[in-house]
Amino acid sequence: MNATAGVLLREWRQRRHLSQLELASRADVSTRHLSYIETGRSRPTSAMVMRLCDHLEVPLREQNSVLLAAGHAPAHPEHRLTDPPMAEANAALETILRGHLPYPALVVDRHWELVAANDAAYAFLDGIDADLLEPPVNVVRLSVHPRGLGGRIVNLAEWRSHLAERLRHEHDASGDPELAALLAEVSAGGVAPVVSSALVVPMEIRVADGTVLSFISTTTVFGTPREVTLSELAIEAFYPADEATRAYLNR
Repeated sequence: MNATAGVLLREWRQRRHLSQLELASRADVSTRHLSYIETGRSRPTSAMVMRLCDHLEVPLREQNSVLLAAGHAPAHPEHRLTDPPMAEANAALETILRGHLPYPALVVDRHWELVAANDAAYAFLDGIDADLLEPPVNVVRLSVHPRGLGGRIVNLAEWRSHLAERLRHEHDASGDPELAALLAEVSAGGVAPVVSSALVVPMEIRVADGTVLSFISTTTVFGTPREVTLSELAIEAFYPADEATRAYLNR
């Protein structure tokens, strides 16, 4: 049985650790009206759904789900990246990936599945078990699997701990069950917190000639997206963490 709009909104309110009073105050509605919406005694208008979702920071895909549950049309379009309306966004992604060379960069979706990458990123996949490269390629799974990059990452325990923390944060924010499953996979056997004096967590990876390269990463998202697919994309760009890595890649 599908959840009602009121049930979905209550779940998001509880996920954000807000009381009815707090949410009602932020959204400028009465506590009674909010209570009626959550219990199904009142059917919210599309404007009310959007107002509550905005204050609850509900992702666009889930906003559409709440709207549908309330009997309204989705507010946010969704396309494949190759569809004509996405041409300019797709071109922007390609420009960013190409412009980041000779350093690796890739694009992932909300489940950390690989969408695109530049040549420097693909170079690290040489020799990886073919089964792990069957689409859809999950970047998190690939980076910790012993037959993937996990067998090459020198500081794997530290990197795994970093990934687990990111997944935990993303799951807390979204409630996505696939992220929960991926977090459980990364955390299998336990993930001990790694104490380090470094300002950021690097990824230290050994390449084919035995050289260990060290990278720091940044995450870039589209600003103020109003389309579901774009709202769920992230560009993971890797930069040299030391001069030796920079010189190696520039050669």
